[in-house]
Amino acid sequence: MFTTEAIMQMALDLAGMREIPGDSAIYYPGQEIKKVLFGIDISTAELALAKQLGYDAVIAHHPPQTQAIPAWKVYLRHIDLLVQAGVPREAAEAAVVPRAESMAAGFQSANHDHYPSIARLLDMPFLNIHCPLDELGRRIMQQCVDNCLAANSCATLGDVVDALNALPEFKSATTKIQIAMGDAKAPAGRVVVAHGALTNGGYAVANAYFEHGLPTVLYIHIPYPDLQRLRTEAKGQLLISGHISSDLVGINPFVQKLRVSGIEVTTISGIR
Repeated sequence: MFTTEAIMQMALDLAGMREIPGDSAIYYPGQEIKKVLFGIDISTAELALAKQLGYDAVIAHHPPQTQAIPAWKVYLRHIDLLVQAGVPREAAEAAVVPRAESMAAGFQSANHDHYPSIARLLDMPFLNIHCPLDELGRRIMQQCVDNCLAANSCATLGDVVDALNALPEFKSATTKIQIAMGDAKAPAGRVVVAHGALTNGGYAVANAYFEHGLPTVLYIHIPYPDLQRLRTEAKGQLLISGHISSDLVGINPFVQKLRVSGIEVTTISGIR
């Protein structure tokens, strides 16, 4: 049997992380866990359901209340991804910090105890694991793209989409990978999977990649106004892989790890 801390550590180990990132947390710790309910989105209703059905703990992927934990710190990971891709640090920070500061302001107004108090009242251990699983998914997707480009230096955007569609999470997805900017027959060039940093980087992050020689960016989702602006400026190519299917690329290996470790896992809310 496992503790909530041990379950969190499994995820950190898979992602190669040493500390729990700001968008992940143990809200109510528990021990002797052998049966969990795991969903992408968990609310108070699912906590009550888990109690009624006799689960030992509940795991969410998304933070149940983003502003109630220092999730904004994870958005700063976009800086590291930009710099790793060759964008100067000053330009990377200019693209990321303003939005992170806006997110941080919301942390001051949140009711930090809402979900922990419900979990305590129900005596239902509860945690969410976001960035570690997104980072695992990002690495898998980036490796898939890199393998495609290594096999064919003239690979097109369509070739990249086909390579990603070979992953089981995209094969069975309700949404399909979109070429939001560019043509399927156009050369992909270098492709950056901009994922695992809380949420998409919107206009500013994609534009920073484009302006510093990175021709193709992959987001898992993007606000439509940001997409419109990027399309108007037409500086690069953009793929949208889809939110839930992309999340599952990192979640599914973790579910398998839990099960191999002897934990019974019931999946809901987007995890199949």
